[in-house]
Order: sequence, then structure tokens, then C-alpha cells
Amino acid sequence: MDITNGTMVTEFILLGLTDRPELQPVLFVLFLAVYLFTLLGNLGMITLIKLDSRLHTPMYFFLTNLAFVDLCYTSNATPQMLANFLSAKKTISFVGCFIQCYIFIALLLTEFYMLAAMAYDRYVAICNPLRYSVKMSRQVCLGLASFPYVYGFSDGLFQAILTFRLTFCRSNVINHFYCADPPLIKLSCSDTYVKEHAMLISASFNLSTSLTIILVSYAFIITAILRIKSAEGRRKAFSTCGSHMMAVTLFYGTLFCMYVRPPTDKTVEESKIIAVFYTFVSPVLNPLIYSLRNKDVKQALRNVLRRNTVRTMSVPVSFMKQ
Repeated sequence: MDITNGTMVTEFILLGLTDRPELQPVLFVLFLAVYLFTLLGNLGMITLIKLDSRLHTPMYFFLTNLAFVDLCYTSNATPQMLANFLSAKKTISFVGCFIQCYIFIALLLTEFYMLAAMAYDRYVAICNPLRYSVKMSRQVCLGLASFPYVYGFSDGLFQAILTFRLTFCRSNVINHFYCADPPLIKLSCSDTYVKEHAMLISASFNLSTSLTIILVSYAFIITAILRIKSAEGRRKAFSTCGSHMMAVTLFYGTLFCMYVRPPTDKTVEESKIIAVFYTFVSPVLNPLIYSLRNKDVKQALRNVLRRNTVRTMSVPVSFMKQ
């Protein structure tokens, strides 16, 4: 929809992943299933860690926060996307678009530094095991977990305000399935120099900073592991980091080409495909990565299931005695 000069945009139209109507029901079922698995996996991980006292350690404290961020992250855009698959009117209000854009950027930045905090935790655990309880005290863990939220939501607000201060006069049609920066910039008829460079600086700084923390941590971790003489000891040490390394690779691998390029028609189309991976694939796979590769999580799950089974079986027995 073209916007005439002087007309104020009050809503946007989201084109979604495809304009082919025959694919809409199929995509609705597919993404609904992925979303439900994401909710089940991340809520299950949070609940399991809360129920098992043996998982009340710094590593699982950060994992709980990562699961919470993933849960909020995918819930930010998915309900609107699912509704649009079945609706002829694929609109979102100006305020709703601002909130969606803000939360998306904020949670993305939060996950950057939450993964970095998890890498630091593994560094201390492997390189300084005797001082682990001191270096990763409750206060330190709370500080390391709070910083990603405070910083992410502060920088996210700044970036969102820069985006929505632009004048939208060409069209109100967003070529995406959620309110993202690159397609919104393409709609602006005002000078986007400040916004584009602010986005580029923020993306470059946060990607490089968080990834540097992770890479430096793992450089020390790998050096310490290689010094372990026992093959079994090296295997156990690597196993404590394997899940996190897989999650980092999955998350960062889909992000490098997202915000470090100026928005063009081609990059906007590519960004939709990339966004599917870090909006849906990463959040749904993280619980599987951490549960399937982690003996403590699998044992905690077995304990919870065993307790529930015993409790369920004891109910009929008690009823029969009455």
C-alpha cells in the first residue's frame, strides 16, 4: 500500500514468508508444531532444573536463563505469524510493530551475552575448579545473568527508537514475517544514514565482543583440557562444554550475515530465511542439545518421571485401602 505525503502510518502489513496462498495452511501447521515443541522443551528444561536440587548450580542457573530468553524470543513473533497464516488481514499496529521490534533486538542482544556468561562459567569450572564456588558465588552469578538483560533492553530500546523515528512514506508493507529493522529501513523516505550506521556499529560490536569472550574462554578451556593426562578426564571435561559449543555454533552461525550488511532487496529476502533459523530452529534445538548430551539432565528427568510414576501408582492403592 503506497503512502501519500503527509499521511501518518498507523499500521503495517506483514507479507510473511510467502505470498502463495496454498502454502499458508501447511506452513501454519509446521510452525505451530515447532512452536509447541519449543514451549514444551524450554518450559520443561526450566521446570526440571527447578525441581531437581542437584541442578541448582551456576551452569544450570545460566541454562535456565537461556531457556527463558529462547522462550520469550520465539513467542515475540510466532503468535502474530501464525495468525497471519490464516488471516486475510495481515496487519500490525504501529505501536505493536515498535514493541515487537524492540523486544526482538533486546532478546537477541541478551542471548549474545548470556551465551558469553555461560562460556565464562565453563572457563572457571575447568581452569579454576578449586576456586569455582568462590568465583561463581551467588552474587557473581546474579550479576552475570542480570547484565545481558539490562544491556540488551537498553541498547534494544535505543535501536528501536532510531528505527521508528524515521518517516515512512513510501509504503506500509513490510517484506518480512515480523517487524525487523532492515525491511523497515527500506520503507523510509527520510535519511537513514544514522540508523544504518548505528545498527551496523551495534551489531558488529555486540557480535564481536560476545564472541571474543566465548572464543577466549574456550581457548583457555581447550588448553587446560589438553594438559589433562587421563583420556577419560579429557573426555569428561569436553563433555561439560560440548552442549554449549553446539548451541553457540548454531546461534552465531546464522547471525553473521544478518545485521552486518546494508539493507537491500536481496538481503531482506535472505534475512527472512536466516531469521527462521535463529527464531525457530535455535530455540527448539537448544533444550534437545542440553538434555541429550547431558547426563545430569537425563538423570534428573528420570528421577522426576520415577517420582511421578510412584506417586501415580500410590493413589489407587490408597484408594483401595479406604
